[in-house]
Amino acid sequence: MTAASDYNHLVARNVRRYREERALSLGQLARRSGLSKQTLSKVEQGSGNPTVDTLAMIGAALDVSPRRLLTEWGTPVYVDRHVNAEWTETGSGEERLLDQIYGFGYVRTSILRLEKGQEGPAGDVQAPGALLHLFVIRGRLRTGPLRDPVDLGAGDFARFPADVPYRHVCLAPRVLAHVVTTLPQVPQVNPIGASTTNR
Repeated sequence: MTAASDYNHLVARNVRRYREERALSLGQLARRSGLSKQTLSKVEQGSGNPTVDTLAMIGAALDVSPRRLLTEWGTPVYVDRHVNAEWTETGSGEERLLDQIYGFGYVRTSILRLEKGQEGPAGDVQAPGALLHLFVIRGRLRTGPLRDPVDLGAGDFARFPADVPYRHVCLAPRVLAHVVTTLPQVPQVNPIGASTTNR
């Protein structure tokens, strides 16, 4: 996926999420924003290429700043298996891009070591919008949200929401994994029905 494609799909997820949180139809958002329904439909499908002005109009209609539309919130579990890894020549070696996100302010990185039968820290639920990025260096483990776990082996990478209960379970004699937690630099939008004051 290209950077432009990543950007378009990020905006698409956020526009759809904020619109649904406000219980707005595509037509209602079109009337509020002054944009055509067709334009908004393309944006939500990730096939449009919204300009700064378009993002500003959508943001105003949803009562959020354009910056929120460019910030990665909790998303479905994403897995990149080592067998599908793509390496790029850098001139002095090769690089494998594991993931790319936008708009985060606080980043914590750590190494996780577990032995068979051990479970990692049950994963304190982080602030809304937090994501956990995990790369398995050695061994096998089951990780991810309690309702949507994935089994990973050496060389596999996964990203999943850290604002819901999650855990790590060692499936091999030993496992070693690199863990990065990212937390957004802007607060999460209030859900439907919650007060919208100070948003």
